[in-house]
Amino acid sequence: MESEPGIVYMTQPLERPEALVGKTYKLRWPESEHAFYVTVNDIVQDGRRRPFEVFINSANLEHYAWTVALTRMISAVFRRGGDVTFVVRELKSIFDPRGGSWMEGRYVPSLLAAIGNVIEQHMIAIGFIPEPQTPEVGDIRQAVGESPRRFCPKCGQPGLVHREGCDLCPSCGYSKCA
Repeated sequence: MESEPGIVYMTQPLERPEALVGKTYKLRWPESEHAFYVTVNDIVQDGRRRPFEVFINSANLEHYAWTVALTRMISAVFRRGGDVTFVVRELKSIFDPRGGSWMEGRYVPSLLAAIGNVIEQHMIAIGFIPEPQTPEVGDIRQAVGESPRRFCPKCGQPGLVHREGCDLCPSCGYSKCA
């Protein structure tokens, strides 16, 4: 590839072998009737498995364009090598203003954050990153109380309450009745 004036290429992408080892994860998002399938394929480099490409698929065509775009962008980053853990951090920090969901006892702020969780779990499973230290159950209860906190889909603040069939936010006044 010839370099164009003013463009600096830091590294060339890694070449894709004919076959890669990987795993496909089924992700159910409460807001969608169709599951999402996240496939992460790995390459062995310097005796260590590392994520190389990602594919995200669903029968829900509403999400088709952004899942293809996300697939291509994450794969492009992974193929450059280096420390790609920032991809997980960025995805997990995405907040959906319509609200997230409780999944497996944890609040997940968006579908994109859920995809980030899947990729993170894959990275842990292949030994690319260490498993994070988790607080004891007693510590969690002390920090957040016995019942899970609900977050406002408009302002994102904790404290969304359910009264007389309606969700109400004391912070911004958001209200939605069933």
